[in-house]
Amino acid sequence: MRNHFIAVVLATSLALASCERAPAPPRTATVLPDPNPVPEFALLDQHGSAIDESVFRGQWDLVFFGFTHCPDVCPTTMQVLAAAKAELAEQGQSPLPRIVLVSVDPERDTPEIMSQYVDYFGEGNLGITGTLEEIRKLTSGLGIYFQKQETGDEFYSVDHFTAVLVIDPDGGFSAVFGGTHKAENFVHDLPLLMVQP
Repeated sequence: MRNHFIAVVLATSLALASCERAPAPPRTATVLPDPNPVPEFALLDQHGSAIDESVFRGQWDLVFFGFTHCPDVCPTTMQVLAAAKAELAEQGQSPLPRIVLVSVDPERDTPEIMSQYVDYFGEGNLGITGTLEEIRKLTSGLGIYFQKQETGDEFYSVDHFTAVLVIDPDGGFSAVFGGTHKAENFVHDLPLLMVQP
């Protein structure tokens, strides 16, 4: 009887230890059951160099779709991502994600303008622009909506989704942050997400 009691205690202790080691779930990120591959495209980076879907392989990327003339949501989101990355660096997180801005306004967002914009939010960021046709290949393949507001002049705006996509080192769209973005949510969730299976 005593041996049976000891066995029960040991089994319970092991179960509790296992529960304690279980990682906390992401706070705000939605994880896709199976990562979706980034669709094929032919665009330009902020240096004017030709890039394709392979640019998303080899590192973790936080991908935001916006435009440099955006007055509020885009710069705010980029600043949140930059702050989160800086805090993760202070905590010793490795690897660190790359911040990527894909323009939904290629008519105005030249590589030169994209370069100035993404560099403002820190080193190592990637800006992507190019033809509208190729950008739509990328956005439609990832389920990202955007639409230019026709005003007949140069001061038009562009409606667009504000989600931040997480692309894994295999080039798979694996998670998404929606809603109002806060640096602490990225700081909490990204170390949980950036684990290769």
